[in-house]
Amino acid sequence: MTRSGRRAAHGTPPARWRSRKIQGWLYAAPTAVIVGVLFIAPLVLVVWMSLNRWPLLGAPALNAPDNYTKIADNPLFVDAVLFTLKYTVITTVLLSAVALGLALLVQDRRPGIGFFRTAFFLPGAVGFAAAGLLFYGMLNNDFGPIDPMLQAIGLTSEPVKWIGTPNMALFSTITLVIWRFAGFNMLILLTGLQAIPTEVYEAARSDGANRRQIFTRITLPLLRPTLALMLILSVTGSLLAFDQFFVFTNGGPDNSTVSMVMVVYRDAFFRFDLGGAAALSVVLLVALVGLNTFMMRRLR
Repeated sequence: MTRSGRRAAHGTPPARWRSRKIQGWLYAAPTAVIVGVLFIAPLVLVVWMSLNRWPLLGAPALNAPDNYTKIADNPLFVDAVLFTLKYTVITTVLLSAVALGLALLVQDRRPGIGFFRTAFFLPGAVGFAAAGLLFYGMLNNDFGPIDPMLQAIGLTSEPVKWIGTPNMALFSTITLVIWRFAGFNMLILLTGLQAIPTEVYEAARSDGANRRQIFTRITLPLLRPTLALMLILSVTGSLLAFDQFFVFTNGGPDNSTVSMVMVVYRDAFFRFDLGGAAALSVVLLVALVGLNTFMMRRLR
């Protein structure tokens, strides 16, 4: 029996089937247009730019693969890669630990727990640029309130150089990121925790399992898909870090907090080397896709 005959035998005329197919395409068309215009077309343009000498003014000229071969000659690139990897590892570990602790803290329903969930999540509603300016104002040695408070209670005898040294600038930025994103990641983990059946915990308690055993043998294994999502988001966001360094530290002191995306930004808008910046973007994209693919396979 032919395909059209099978459809007719099941009561679905070919004309009606074609109508539903057209309706499906029409429903998907707006999303397809948005993805094509906002994602696929810019991606193709960036790849093409990376193969050309693309000045800010004037016509581009094909120079492949010069933009890629000169990446290693960029004086900031190697240091930016090492710093971004260091920042990613530290931020991911600390942010995951804080978010998991907050999620476990507000997991159970009890009076007033909604207030704490909201309070922990509120920093996530603050824009990243606004959060960077807020921390810069609070930690500024000239007019910030943090140093006078620490000196008043005797914790320090002089102003702390919060962004005056490489280590303190990194520490301050990581604190900003944890404050900004811990509540959001807490919400992701809380959703995963609440999806775990309570019967599993009750059965474990009836078998004599203690809290540590319940956490390591029940909570963490069943939370693994949610942890994978949070880790992928955290790693991707850390490798693409820009706002916090651009607004809060401006890459300083002495370019010690320059991330890979900041190198792309400086090549494009300070050195006006749009082709070289596009090549760096493509390399970063390929690295991200490879890393996320590896993480998804391992975490499954």
